[in-house]
Amino acid sequence: MSVDAVAAGDFRAAMSRWASGVSIFTAPGPVGLTVSSFSSLSLDPPLVLGCIARSTGAHDALVSADVFVVHLLETGQRDLSTRFAGPLDERFAGLDYEEGPAGVPLLPLGLARIVCRRESTTPGGDHTILVGRVIGVETAPGEPLVYFSRGYRRIDDDG
Repeated sequence: MSVDAVAAGDFRAAMSRWASGVSIFTAPGPVGLTVSSFSSLSLDPPLVLGCIARSTGAHDALVSADVFVVHLLETGQRDLSTRFAGPLDERFAGLDYEEGPAGVPLLPLGLARIVCRRESTTPGGDHTILVGRVIGVETAPGEPLVYFSRGYRRIDDDG
């Protein structure tokens, strides 16, 4: 089968079978977005990446921000994930948050907050690959919020 012959629906169905942690990227504005396409990239230097859909209203502010924060969510933050996947103008409405470096919103700590300085951006189809150099980290214990097969899941380590 040729890659060109893959239907968008088939590709989407295949990718829904890949479990991923859930993160929220925030930047000054305030602006924020739920992102499941997040990964570490390098230990030396410490780099992470996130894939930001160009169709989202948060795209331009996130990919142009000098500093952004990646929030790794824990199981109790499902509502926060849903909020930041919803309408742009409602994401920060009535939400208590701290102001972090360069005015970046700091959401309640889940598993981790990773403060990044924008290293680079690269076009990637209908997304922009945002690479950040890690300049600060804060972690906490907990269980990760996981997204799989179009729904939130829990890890069963008794498996």
